Amino acid sequence: MAKSKFEYVRHFEEEKKCLKDCWIVVRIDGKSFHKFTKLHDYIKPNDDRGLNLMTKSALSVMENIKDICLAYGQSDEYSFIFQRNTQLYNRRESKIMTYVCSLFSSSFVYYWNNFFEYPLKSIPSFDAKIILYPTNKKLRDYMSWRQADCHINNLYNTAFWALIQEGGLSPRDSEQRLCKTVSSDKNEILFTEFNINYNELPQLYRKGTVIISTKEKSEIEKEPKVILSVQHVDIIGDQFWKEHPILDKYPD
Repeated sequence: MAKSKFEYVRHFEEEKKCLKDCWIVVRIDGKSFHKFTKLHDYIKPNDDRGLNLMTKSALSVMENIKDICLAYGQSDEYSFIFQRNTQLYNRRESKIMTYVCSLFSSSFVYYWNNFFEYPLKSIPSFDAKIILYPTNKKLRDYMSWRQADCHINNLYNTAFWALIQEGGLSPRDSEQRLCKTVSSDKNEILFTEFNINYNELPQLYRKGTVIISTKEKSEIEKEPKVILSVQHVDIIGDQFWKEHPILDKYPD
């Protein structure tokens, strides 16, 4: 095919590749989701419809991108972990990141009516970033950090909205009441004032959502069948990693 005289502009394109032998993590986050959830009347502090829609969108991503071995989601974010040796898009950062983000965003819109009884009132959007982790320990610490963040945020939000919905406080007064409190203080407020045992709340709220991808050999099909398992479990302790030795496949 003949080249045009304008093709020289391609030299301005940068092709940044993810470093070899590193775990690739793509984390998507909802943009201005506080405003979005308010406009769409999300139930506070946790809306099962919204959380399940996020997970459905994440499953859609993993069904289309087989190189993702693990995902973790909470609130309006999801982290997708690629197989350490993935060669998807020749490890080009922008390709991987934009593919995940666009697929997640379009799935969120596509499946909206499966979870909400009213149409979208505004356009949802997500941003994304890529993080590289050179060792298994650092990847595991990243996952632990996100689940710890889930617990911290959910405990605060549960206490915050209990003070408003059942305690009759204004949002500002509720915020001031919780200012400078620690986790034990929030647990005490929930239990003594509202008879809520935080540890008995659904694991979905306290632990977030883990999606595990495993491959099952098929005698009929040439390619292994991908099985996606959705769980709400602790990923900070050792038990999860013993039951799902994902990291063991890629020794440091």
